[in-house]
Amino acid sequence: VQLQASGGGLVQAGGSLRLSCAASGFIFRLVTMNWYRQVPGKEREWVGTITSSHNSNYADSVKGRFTISRDNVRRIMYLQMNSLKPEDTAVYYCNLKQSREYWGQGTQVTVSS
Repeated sequence: VQLQASGGGLVQAGGSLRLSCAASGFIFRLVTMNWYRQVPGKEREWVGTITSSHNSNYADSVKGRFTISRDNVRRIMYLQMNSLKPEDTAVYYCNLKQSREYWGQGTQVTVSS
C-alpha cells in the first residue's frame, strides 16, 4: 500500500487549495479513505472521510468549507479546501484503515493571515 499526498502550499486567509492523495497497492474503489491533519505539538486531528460510495462526512471545524471527493479510475482522493483560515495550517495526511492503518507522507498547508 502506498499513499502519496500532494498539493500543499502557502495561501492567504480566505484562499483555496486542493490536495490530492494518490493511492496504489489495494483496490481503491472498494475502500473508505480519510484525511487527517496535524500541528506540531498536537495530536493528529481527523478532517473527513469518504466512503466507497462517495458519501462523505467532516469534522465540525471544516464542515461547509472542505469537500472530499475521489476518482476511482485515477485512484486519487481529493481535499478541496475553501475559505481557508490560519488555524487550518497543518500537515495534511491521507489515511487508509484496513487490518492496519496506512498513512501518506503528508503535505504542508500554511495559511497566512
